[in-house]
Amino acid sequence: MSSGILNEAYERFQGTGPEWGESKLTNHGPMAVEVLVRRGHEDDVHRWVDAYARRLDDLPSARRPIDETNWREALGDGDRVGDWAEYFTRQVAERPWREVLAVWWPRLLPGILAGVTHAVIRVSHAVRTLLADEHNATAAAELAQGLAFWGARSLGMPVTAEPGGDLDPGEAMERVPRVPSQDGPVRVRLGQLPGLPGWTGSVAALRPALTADDVPARLEALVDAATLRYLTHGHASPVILVHTATAPNAVLHTLPALPRELWVPSLSAIWAACAGVQAAFEPVLGAPREALPVAPAGPDALNDVMEAAIAHGDEHVIKFTDTAAEVFTRTGHPDALAAAVRVRLLLTG
Repeated sequence: MSSGILNEAYERFQGTGPEWGESKLTNHGPMAVEVLVRRGHEDDVHRWVDAYARRLDDLPSARRPIDETNWREALGDGDRVGDWAEYFTRQVAERPWREVLAVWWPRLLPGILAGVTHAVIRVSHAVRTLLADEHNATAAAELAQGLAFWGARSLGMPVTAEPGGDLDPGEAMERVPRVPSQDGPVRVRLGQLPGLPGWTGSVAALRPALTADDVPARLEALVDAATLRYLTHGHASPVILVHTATAPNAVLHTLPALPRELWVPSLSAIWAACAGVQAAFEPVLGAPREALPVAPAGPDALNDVMEAAIAHGDEHVIKFTDTAAEVFTRTGHPDALAAAVRVRLLLTG
């Protein structure tokens, strides 16, 4: 990975807020450029940043300092994102980034739905950079911004359950019920989960990870199933539903930087969050497979799909295609690449 170009991009995003516009859309810039560089598209980075950065807002100024005595009262307060950014920037400057992450991951984990999982995804992209370049201070500063976003937008599930069944992720996802009204913001939709028939049972039906050693394979299976499911079900909410795949993939790639005792609870938390997104946004019936795109053929199929995503330029297309490419590399399933074609078509125009 070319840390020089990536650091330049990170520096260009320093000072921008984690959200922009009246609708509080998420700033995907640092996440997308990490994919571009890791996938060998350094030459596209600054052109992409030029086009993307002009829409962003400035990071709000800090107002009241956050510290060990008062952080709980600031958790989930979106108006204090500047305070959170100041706090975490100071933390990663004074302490090793792994230590900061180990302290704060369990504190933030109950609110993993922050930004509809965008916050944990942003944290993961920074961690991937740091795992490849341990002493990269610019990447550590980017990690601080991701943690700040998570703290400010912390959002927990209103009701959940621990995995304890015998179903693989694809089977468990089939059992997730839908909220009565898939309308309104995520808080409103998820607010219908308490009392929803079958909800806690569907979350509990997933086969648990009995030890930390089980977690990577369980997360891989969850990412695989969600990616393939997007092909048939993503049309109902093409942007939101990509996160049922990219969010567990974010947790998967953060595991190497986390203490092992955090692995099992991380799987439980992200599975519940993904099931919640599915309940709130996914249609009951998927599209007929015969009506959907197929993957390109040939030895360059993966590269062709990735090139097409980058040429398309949409941040969700780029990030989902990166995850789909991992699934295809791991499983060889052509529908992983077909799902990447699908997201590109859904988000065109």
